[in-house]
Amino acid sequence: MVRIVVVDDEPMVCVFLRTILDSADDLEVVDQAHDGASGVEAVRRSRPDVVLMDLRMPGVDGLTAIEHINAFAQPPHIVVLTTFDADQYVLRALRAGASGFLVKSTPPEELIGLVRTAAQGHTVLSPSAARRLIAASTDSLSTRDRARDLVATLTERELQVLTGLGEGLSNAQIASRLFLSEATIKGYVSRTLDKLHCTNRTQAGLLAHDAGIVGA
Repeated sequence: MVRIVVVDDEPMVCVFLRTILDSADDLEVVDQAHDGASGVEAVRRSRPDVVLMDLRMPGVDGLTAIEHINAFAQPPHIVVLTTFDADQYVLRALRAGASGFLVKSTPPEELIGLVRTAAQGHTVLSPSAARRLIAASTDSLSTRDRARDLVATLTERELQVLTGLGEGLSNAQIASRLFLSEATIKGYVSRTLDKLHCTNRTQAGLLAHDAGIVGA
């Protein structure tokens, strides 16, 4: 059973998400909150697998809440809830450790599958959306320089794996491309994340775009 916490300042949004997600046999909304501070406490209390986090909330906002939650010893997968996908605030949330985002207009039948994907540790973010977010960045020069410095520490194989992450590929797809086993790719992904100081695949994928090794 995938345990979910929903954090949104609109009660109707929380009710909608709970209704949709609880309709699946393998998903359960175990807690909800309406601001960032309460969201952090809900995560601490309920220990979910996935958090659906709104960003713009009164008091403690979603970005601050994400930073606090990712400081936990075993943080859950955090998926941002947003109205617009090309949003600078969303980009900041992804860099802070969110594993992807869902547009609030996502059809109910797609929502369940995307939450399952997030629970498995995969990125809930299309490559095209990532490129739009990168294009919206206002600090692209300093970000690009930092990204290139980090990428320069990778081996050739790690660079190939990072390219796959930047293209939104799964471990199986990267393994097929490089003629390696999925278990081997999993090891490369782990080492690559460590070298790049990234907490998840999404951050690494964005860094690949920042460094220019994945085209717009």
